[in-house]
Amino acid sequence: MGDKEEFFLHGDHKNRDSIVKRSSQPSLLDSGEDFEMLDNADEDSSGDDLPPLEDAGGGESKEEHHSREPARTKDTTLEVSTTQDEWQDVLGNGHLKKKVLEPGQGPDSRPLRGQIVQINVKSFLSDGIMVEEQLGLSFTLGDGDVIQALDLVVQLMEIGEKALVETSAKYAFGVIGSETLRVPPDADLTLHVQLLSTGASPDFELMNPTEKVTLAGVKRERGNMYYQRGDYTFAVNSYSIALQIAETSSKVDISFEEEAELLEMKVKCLNNMAAAQLKLEHYEAALRSCVSVLTHQPDNVKALFRKGKVLALQGEYAESIQTLKRALKLEPSNKVQLTLLGCTNCAGAQ
Repeated sequence: MGDKEEFFLHGDHKNRDSIVKRSSQPSLLDSGEDFEMLDNADEDSSGDDLPPLEDAGGGESKEEHHSREPARTKDTTLEVSTTQDEWQDVLGNGHLKKKVLEPGQGPDSRPLRGQIVQINVKSFLSDGIMVEEQLGLSFTLGDGDVIQALDLVVQLMEIGEKALVETSAKYAFGVIGSETLRVPPDADLTLHVQLLSTGASPDFELMNPTEKVTLAGVKRERGNMYYQRGDYTFAVNSYSIALQIAETSSKVDISFEEEAELLEMKVKCLNNMAAAQLKLEHYEAALRSCVSVLTHQPDNVKALFRKGKVLALQGEYAESIQTLKRALKLEPSNKVQLTLLGCTNCAGAQ
């Protein structure tokens, strides 16, 4: 294939026979549905009526910045001849296609969802401008840690395989694009991908508390990124994974202080999840998330406010007013809560 493949590294793969230890928590991709990037953020997506997310971070995750090549140069290696019948239409809708450039170690070496995979990937705009190069990028397959195109395609690759991928914006950076990578809105991408290795997921029960908090924090930040982009379904998925990590019982000794740190992470995940569930109008789920927070922290203002809002949306005005008054008493300067309480009072009086 010539110069096209020079960027690929050759890495030894880990034993694929390792058992992936994951809970029964389903992945966002497990249903096989065609998940779309939202065409537009909700009219309400600015979050003016909701408390801000817990420690919300902006832009792409740390993993997306790994080994980034800042230069934006046109790469002539994209100019290759391909015949249409050599392409695999991954989803059958023409929006995500894969072509094998060099086969790998056979179908039995394909990774499973939940495994940690390591890849080399080089991303180009349709005009041949390279926007990103990531060498040795590691992520958990199916967790939504990377753009959806990679999450879907890598599942079909063999260890050592090199592939060319064409994806529409729908499975890349969507209608928003990426300011950090200077990817414009609705931009299709071409990806050069090599699967280097696969390995079992971490056993959460054997992780020490610091490792749990760190990993859960990475997943939660990914959820915050999705939330800020208006991709609330993906946000809920990332928060759920972070919560799963924080809640997993530990087989190692844990101190009182470490237990408190894990609980704080759990509360942050639940609060952020409730915000995303509200955006999706999943009111019962949002209410459960709020109640879970308040079980641990009865005076958590964000959880009280969101619970009050859910109850009002469900027509439970008396309980909503009581909950919002409690939140306002704890944080009397919060004008948003005061406004919502006034609206709820009016609605309840009708």
